[in-house]
Amino acid sequence: GIEQGLLGLAFHPTDPQRFFVYYSDATNDTHLDEFRVAGDAVEFVRELLAVEQPTDRHNGGMLTFDPDGYLWVGLGEGGAARANAQDPATFLGSMLRLDVDGADPYGVPPNPFVDEGGAPEVWAIGLRNPWRFTIDPVDRLVYIGDVGHSNWEEIDVVSIDGPGANFGWLPMEGTHCYLSGCDPDLYDLPVLEYDHSQGCSVTGGVVYRGPAIPELDGVYVYGDWCMGWVRSFRFVDGEVTDAGGWFEALGRVGQVASFGTDPIGELLIATWEGPVYRVVPQR
Repeated sequence: GIEQGLLGLAFHPTDPQRFFVYYSDATNDTHLDEFRVAGDAVEFVRELLAVEQPTDRHNGGMLTFDPDGYLWVGLGEGGAARANAQDPATFLGSMLRLDVDGADPYGVPPNPFVDEGGAPEVWAIGLRNPWRFTIDPVDRLVYIGDVGHSNWEEIDVVSIDGPGANFGWLPMEGTHCYLSGCDPDLYDLPVLEYDHSQGCSVTGGVVYRGPAIPELDGVYVYGDWCMGWVRSFRFVDGEVTDAGGWFEALGRVGQVASFGTDPIGELLIATWEGPVYRVVPQR
C-alpha cells in the first residue's frame, strides 16, 4: 500500500546500537519493535506495540526521541475509524510518548491523559494522519504536519512541556468546522494551514539548526506530497513569521515523502520517486 511498509525508524539517543522500527505487517496492522546491532548482524529485541488498523490508510508512523529521552510515536486514525481521533483511550489518531528505558516493554512518562481517563501512553489526540513530525530540542516544540481531508492541510505546533493537546479532527479540519456546530475554542488550532488549491497532502518537516546556512537557524521546513514544493516559516513567541520565500527557487523537487537532517544538522529531503536531496547554500 502507498502508506504502508517501513514507516519510521529512530536510534536510541545514548546507545546507537539500539533502534526502534514502526512498520506494517501483511494484515495491515502496525508494530513498534526494538532491534539491536550485534557485530555484523541485526537482532530482534522485543515488540513494544501492536496496533490493529481498520484500513490500510492513515497509519502515521513517524518516530523520534525528545530531549528528555522519551520516544514519540505518531499514529493516524486508521482511515475508516475517524471517531477514534477524539477518543483518548485508543492509540489511533494520537501522539504517544513512551519511556523505552523505564520498564519492559516500556514505561510511561508523566503523560497528560494518565489522569484524564485515557490510555496512559497518549500525549495528544485529535489527529487525522501525522505522517511526519519533528521535535526541536532548542525551543522544546513539537511541529506536526497533519494530513487533511476535504479542503485543508495543517501544521500544529505546541510545547512538549505543555498539558497535552486536542488538535480537533474529526470535528475540525484545520481552523474550520468539518462537522456542523463544532466549537473551535475546544481545540488546539493549527498555526498554519493551506487549502487544496495549493496542495493536497502536507509532509511535515524539520527545524533547521545546521551550521551551513545560519540565516535559516530556527526555520521550520515542510513540503507537499502532491505538488512537490518546499516551504518554510519561523515560529516565534507563538506566531508564524517569515513564511514562504526561502525555498521558492527550488521549484518542484518531487513528491516530498519525508525530511531529515544529517549528523551535523544539514537538511535532507526524501522523495517518493527515489532521490534524497541535501540542501546546500548558494552564495
